[in-house]
Amino acid sequence: MTDITDDLDINDADGLDSPEDQVGEISSASSQISWEILDQGEASGDNGMEIIQALVRQLPNSPGVYRMMNAAGDVMYVGKARSLKKRVGQYAQGRFHTNRIGRMVTDTRSMEFVVTRTETEALLLEANLIKRFRPRFNVLLRDDKSFPYILLTGDHPAPGLFKHRGARSRKGDYFGPFASAGAVNHTINALERAFLLRSCTDSVFSTRTRPCLLHQIKRCSAPCTGEISLEDYAKLVSEAKGFLSGRSQKVKEDISRAMQAASANLDFERAAIYRDRLSALSHVQSHQGINPQSVDEADVIAIHQEGGQSCVQVFFFRTGQNWGNRAYFPKADPALTAEEVLTSFLAQFYDDKPCPRQIFLSHELEDAALLTEALSTRANRRVVVSSPKRGEKKELVEHATRNAREALGRRLAETSSQQRLLEGLAATFGLERVPRRIEVYDNSHIMGTNAVGGMIVAGPEGFVKNQYRKFNIRSEDITPGDDFGMMREVIQRRFSRLLKDHAEELEKPVEEDNDTFPAWPDLILIDGGQGQMSSVKQILSELHLDRTVTAIGVAKGVDREAGRERFFMEGKPPFTLPVRDPVLYFIQRMRDEAHRFAIGSHRARRKKEMVRNPLDEIAGIGPSRKRALLHHFGTAKAVGRANFKDLLAVEGISESVARQVYNHFHPDG
Repeated sequence: MTDITDDLDINDADGLDSPEDQVGEISSASSQISWEILDQGEASGDNGMEIIQALVRQLPNSPGVYRMMNAAGDVMYVGKARSLKKRVGQYAQGRFHTNRIGRMVTDTRSMEFVVTRTETEALLLEANLIKRFRPRFNVLLRDDKSFPYILLTGDHPAPGLFKHRGARSRKGDYFGPFASAGAVNHTINALERAFLLRSCTDSVFSTRTRPCLLHQIKRCSAPCTGEISLEDYAKLVSEAKGFLSGRSQKVKEDISRAMQAASANLDFERAAIYRDRLSALSHVQSHQGINPQSVDEADVIAIHQEGGQSCVQVFFFRTGQNWGNRAYFPKADPALTAEEVLTSFLAQFYDDKPCPRQIFLSHELEDAALLTEALSTRANRRVVVSSPKRGEKKELVEHATRNAREALGRRLAETSSQQRLLEGLAATFGLERVPRRIEVYDNSHIMGTNAVGGMIVAGPEGFVKNQYRKFNIRSEDITPGDDFGMMREVIQRRFSRLLKDHAEELEKPVEEDNDTFPAWPDLILIDGGQGQMSSVKQILSELHLDRTVTAIGVAKGVDREAGRERFFMEGKPPFTLPVRDPVLYFIQRMRDEAHRFAIGSHRARRKKEMVRNPLDEIAGIGPSRKRALLHHFGTAKAVGRANFKDLLAVEGISESVARQVYNHFHPDG
C-alpha cells in the first residue's frame, strides 16, 4: 500500500486549505489509493448542531477524515472514522460526554470531508493533518523535534564520526535515533577514546600538516598526517561499526585478546592503549543504563496521567543498547483517557520518524490492530505493537512508566510554582488578569556595532523558547550606541508585525479555558529605565496599543546591584520591591534570560562579521570565483592589491569580472 504522506505534503503552504486544493493534490495521488473529496459542507443553521445535522445526510458509510471549522475558518478538530455518516451523526444527536465536545460542536460552522479506501489510510491522514493544522480540540504532540543520529561517513578514505540531523543524503552508516543531542555527544566522545576516529571536517583533514590536540590527548589516531596507515585506520572503523551495530561483546573480546597479546610480548605501551580503549567502551555501556538481552530494536512507550496532564516517556533501544529516553507532554483534554491520548500520540509521533520493529506500550489500546497496520504500512515492513505482560519486556515498560510518573511530578511542581509566581506578579503590579504571555526585551551591542535586540517569552509553563525572536538593528538614523532608538525600532517592528498577522485576536474576548498559547503579550518588560519606557510608550501610542499592552521598565538598582531594581509603570511613581520578594526573583530571572539571549545573538552576529570576507561584498563573485581568486593570490588583501592584468590571469575570471573586482578595491580608478 502506498504511504499517503508521500502523496499529500502537509508542509505545502497551499495544501489542503480548500476542496479545490484537495482535488489538485488527490488527482496526482497514486492510483493504488482511492480518494474522493466531498464538497465543503456549509449548511445553514443557527448553531453547530443544526449545521452538522444537515451535513450528515450527504455523507456515505465509508471511512475517511473530517474537519470541523469555526466561523473564522480555523480548523478546530480533525477526526477519522470507519464510517463518516455514523461518526459525524453522533455529534448531531446532542449527547456529549464532555464539555470539550459540546463546545466543539457549538462553535462548528462548516465541515470538510475526505473519503479514503480504508480506515488505516484515514488514521495516517488524520495524524498528518493534525500536525499541520494543530487544532485546539485534538491531542497535540509538542516538542516534536527531529532525532539526532551518529554518522560514520562512507565517502572518504578515512571515515569520520559525526552527529547528524535531517535527511540522510551523505553516504555512510547511520546509527540511531538517540533521544537527545547530549546523548549523541556523550557517545561520540566515548567512541573517540575507544576507537580513535576523527571528528574533523574533510576540509580540515585535507589541510592538516601536523596532528591536532585530539591526537595529543589520545582521542584521535591522526590519519590526516599519516600517524596511522589507512589500512589500520580501516580496522578501527570496522570495530566502531561493529560496536554500534550491536556486536559490542565481540569487539570487547577482540580488544581484550590484543591487550593480552601485547602484554605477553612485553609491549606494555600498546597494552595500555588497548586497556584505555576497553575502559572507554565500558564507560559507554555503563551510562546507557538498561541494556536488555532479549530486545534488539524497539521503542518502549509509557504514559502517566495526573493533575489533568499527561506525560509520555519514550525509551529508544537499538542494536540491544539503550540510546536514551525523552519525556513528552502532549496537550490533551483532561477528560481523555490514557489510552486515547496514547493512540493519538503514537500516530503523530511516527508520522515523520522511522518506526522500529517492535513498540512496547504501558496500556492496551482499543485500536492496536489498526495502529499496527498503519505503522507497518508506513515502514513497508512488519511492525509489532504490544503491551507485554511478563518478563524483561514488561520490566522495561514498568521502568518507562516510573520515569513518566517522576517526570510529570516534576513538571506539575514547576507549573504550580510558575502559576503562583504569575499570580503574585499580577497582584504586585495591579494587572487585570494573570498574564499568560510575558515578553521581555533587551538590547546588546559594543559601542553601537552589531546591535541586536532580543525578545524572550515566558508563560505558565516557563520559558517558551520557540517564541524567542532577535532583531538585527537596521535603521541608519540611529546614532551608534543610542539604546532608546534601538528599543524604539525593536518595539515598532514587533508590534507592527503583530498587528499585521494577529489583529483579530485583539477583538476576541479572553477565553480562560483556552490553553492555546496567545500571540499577544499580556505584559512586556523592558530592560531599562525612564528613557527606554518613554521610547516604548511613544511607539505603542502611535500604534494605538497604549491601552492594550501593559509595559513595565526594569532599571538596574544602585551600583547595578541585583535586588535594588527600580520599576517604571505608567500612572505610578518609580518603586522597588522587597529584596526577598519571590516576584522580584522571578523578574530577575526573566531579565537575565533576556540578557543572555540578546548578548548571545550579538556575539553570533559579531563573530559572523569578523570572518566576513571582503570578496563577499562584490556582486557576481560566487563561491567558485572567490575560491579561484583566493587560491591564486592567497588572501583577500592580496586580491585588493592586485592590478587589473593580474586579475585577468586568474582562471575563470573574465575581463568584466576582473574590472568589477578591481573597481571595488580601487574606487578612484
